[in-house]
Amino acid sequence: MLVAFEGGSILRALLLLLSCPILWILDYDQKLKVMTFITFCGLKINNMENISRAVLPKFYLENLNLHAYEVLASAGSKVVFTSVPRVMVEGFLKENLSVGDVIGTELNTIGSYFTGLISGSGLLVKHRALRDYFGDRKPDIGIGSSSIQDHLFISLCKEAYVVNNEEGKNNPSSVMPREKYPKPLIFHDGRLAFLPTPSATLYMFMWLPIGIPLAIYRIILGILLPYKCAMTLGVWSGIVLNVKGCKPPKSEKNKGVLYVCTHRTLLDPVFLSTCLARPLTAVTYSVSKVSEFIAPIRTVRLTRDRKKDGETMQRLLREGDLVVCPEGTTCREPYLLRFSSLFAEMADEIVPVAMNANVSMFYGTTASGLKCLDPLFFFMNPRPSYHIQILGKVPKEFTCAGGWSSFEVANYIQRLLGDALGFECTTLNRRDKYMMLAGNEGLVNDDKSRK
Repeated sequence: MLVAFEGGSILRALLLLLSCPILWILDYDQKLKVMTFITFCGLKINNMENISRAVLPKFYLENLNLHAYEVLASAGSKVVFTSVPRVMVEGFLKENLSVGDVIGTELNTIGSYFTGLISGSGLLVKHRALRDYFGDRKPDIGIGSSSIQDHLFISLCKEAYVVNNEEGKNNPSSVMPREKYPKPLIFHDGRLAFLPTPSATLYMFMWLPIGIPLAIYRIILGILLPYKCAMTLGVWSGIVLNVKGCKPPKSEKNKGVLYVCTHRTLLDPVFLSTCLARPLTAVTYSVSKVSEFIAPIRTVRLTRDRKKDGETMQRLLREGDLVVCPEGTTCREPYLLRFSSLFAEMADEIVPVAMNANVSMFYGTTASGLKCLDPLFFFMNPRPSYHIQILGKVPKEFTCAGGWSSFEVANYIQRLLGDALGFECTTLNRRDKYMMLAGNEGLVNDDKSRK
């Protein structure tokens, strides 16, 4: 379902869901062939590569059995045999679990597309594939499920471990804790925030006729109504707002206050402006024209030219309060990316704001999808929530006016916000994220640039 929805389309996902009654009466092999055909027929190969790199690892890690992983990690060379399409698991297994070879079901392709058909060798039969791979040798350790197919497979190994998936779901000690992940889960992409089981996916499709109009209604509230009315009606519609801290006084000088926020979604400055009941100007490196058009606050694009951007921010601070997200891009997980130090050179009155967003159905951010739909997807959640903690003004002795360098100020504020949220600070930046998830540097070009 993840491949069908994220790599294909919502219609492909709906077709896969509608096939459930048929799948329930088929045997294992037929079921896998039908699901493979619906999921992969006409799917671009590079779409599958993107999904396997940016979407699937999150769900694999969150559902990885701790005890099975510990056994796997104790082995030297590792080989995985699977009857599911190899392209769905190979990237994750090699990158995260240090698996040497992955032997799985192969799919037919025509040009740059999958046909949805399984290659001439058919579905992989694990015990046969193991014999072909190892010959007369017996692997030291075999790990499998309690199915008949896996019983035949692990019986060919010197030592066998059986993983009971149902027992693992009900046993908290079998769940892999985040701190034990083979690699930190910092970046991932895709719109679905939940594991799309048949029942959860059915609930999603039942919610869409309600969620889409509700999202439009919530967006209109922010555009047309005053701050207090928009906040009240938004909360009544299901939005959860947790606000801590006091509203800082306006600057005594002829200069606005600089709010430095963590960046969770495109809506961070909007929610801050609404909670403060104060007009703010947000600066951003890249935002779609649609998002710029519907934004209820003023947005100004930066150019990535440090001198020009500094002049722009100085001008905007003379005009009023300014909000900046120095991470330069959003991060969904409990990590903070490296802070750009430019903001520290612009003002001595800096107010850090710790922001965090939580969703249950759809992510309101994307690296490879349509960014103009980010606000819509966020507000389509039944009860999207925002946590906003306004910290006090940074003491002047901890700013550039107190003799600190801009890098020291940026790192100090990053640590301050990380401690407030319980997030880990990293040195990763926007380019790292987009190169990993989308294979580009994450720039949104306007029409003139493309021409």
